[in-house]
Amino acid sequence: MPRKNFYITTPIYYPSGSPHMGHAYSSIIADVLARFKRIEGYNVHFLTGTDEHGLKIQREAEKNGKETQNFCDEISKKFKNLTKILNLSNNDFIRTTEKRHHKSVESIWNKLIQSGDIYLDKYKGWYSISDEAYYDEDEIKDLNGEKIAISSGSKVEWVEEESFFFKLSSWSEKLLAHYKSNPKFIMPSSRRNEVVRFVEKGLSDLSVSRTSFSWGIPVPKNSKHVIYVWLDALTNYLSALDFPDTSCKLYSNYWPADLHIIGKDILRFHAIYWPAFLMAANIPLPKRVFGHGWILSDDKKMSKSLGNILDPIEIINKYGIDQLRYYLVKEVSLGNDGSISMKNLKNCINNDLANNYGNLCQRVFSFIKKNCENKIPKSKKLNISDKQLLDNLKNNIPKLINLMNNQELNEYIKIVVSFSFDANKYFNDSEPWAVKKKDPDRMKTILFTTVQQIKNISILLNPIIPNATNKVLNIINFSSKDIKIDKINDDNCLNHDKELDNLEILFNKIENDN
Repeated sequence: MPRKNFYITTPIYYPSGSPHMGHAYSSIIADVLARFKRIEGYNVHFLTGTDEHGLKIQREAEKNGKETQNFCDEISKKFKNLTKILNLSNNDFIRTTEKRHHKSVESIWNKLIQSGDIYLDKYKGWYSISDEAYYDEDEIKDLNGEKIAISSGSKVEWVEEESFFFKLSSWSEKLLAHYKSNPKFIMPSSRRNEVVRFVEKGLSDLSVSRTSFSWGIPVPKNSKHVIYVWLDALTNYLSALDFPDTSCKLYSNYWPADLHIIGKDILRFHAIYWPAFLMAANIPLPKRVFGHGWILSDDKKMSKSLGNILDPIEIINKYGIDQLRYYLVKEVSLGNDGSISMKNLKNCINNDLANNYGNLCQRVFSFIKKNCENKIPKSKKLNISDKQLLDNLKNNIPKLINLMNNQELNEYIKIVVSFSFDANKYFNDSEPWAVKKKDPDRMKTILFTTVQQIKNISILLNPIIPNATNKVLNIINFSSKDIKIDKINDDNCLNHDKELDNLEILFNKIENDN
């Protein structure tokens, strides 16, 4: 039976500055979902990368006194390094300055020309360099003598230029029909409702080229124009699959994409422009676009002026990558804005990781080392309490899979961590230290049961805290290829003959700074 395939993407990040917590959050969420699909048995293709064209990039390069390509190379490298720091499992890192991408964008452009969906005209309107987007009059406001976009707060300026246009207005009804027949195409539902209301108001044709700058992909047969950044950038999801070669393995296995993970600020581009481009080019649409909320610092949007920007790399260096991954997944309800604080991060590390999961592993493995020749004992017979502990987790597997497949990550993790609390309670209540002399078989069964549950919990936590769980599973001689959901129901997959490896402290408890 052939393996099922799954294609997941992050937004490709605009490298006009250094990576921040928003970039880290999108990437971590996508990585958790990618890793979960792998342990569920899917063949996963996970893409991230950088969007390197446009006026903003060109001006930043000029401001820094650097040649534009060299500037892109330097900044993109920071984002590529971030994938390693965040312990991402991405299969590919796409850059829009790559030849493979240029080829894909030119193909899309030619398809839209052939379909009659692109025409040449002149454009007048309010344009945001920062957002790479035009805004209607009702989408801007005056602030301190400047015009700004209401949705983003970015400065806009009046622009008049010759432009190629995409007939977005002609796709309104087809987009609405798609949203209706595919209610989970845009998630969460609150974002879907926003998009539907916007499209119902009517769509204007979209400017898809620029003459005011040169840093981009030239329009085929009209090099005076460069292709509009969003038509360019969004095509990356196809470029990474060797499009336009639709017969190749990558494309045939992975398109249409299963899930685009993006921030809510770029939802319009992914949920309206992108499907319209694809419809016009006669290319299948992705299955889901998920727009997550913003990461706030102590309930406030991060900004340099407030001095509340949280640097993910600094946090990782201080507390650890597993710790940050776990905290972001647990404390932020995906789809909503989420406020994070150092105080809550420390509490989460101490309560959930150090005192719960980490402590459970340390206690159990230390006991086995002292009392069972450092080998996992075999069980004689499970009693009711043993079975209840294991069955409670096993019976929740369908629910947990469903939560992950609907991107309800924080609900998933709350259930999984509760199993760890239950395992700690079971170990305490069973008192293997008290029964080891009078009933050594019972002691062995308690230890066998607890190790089974540690194995099961570690498999379920592996997508979120891969470093720590890999250490735990390695200690019990559990092969990395066996880190699969299916192994949770296998009570005979533990190695009873090989000694356990030594366990270092998984999570250091964080002491108060004051």
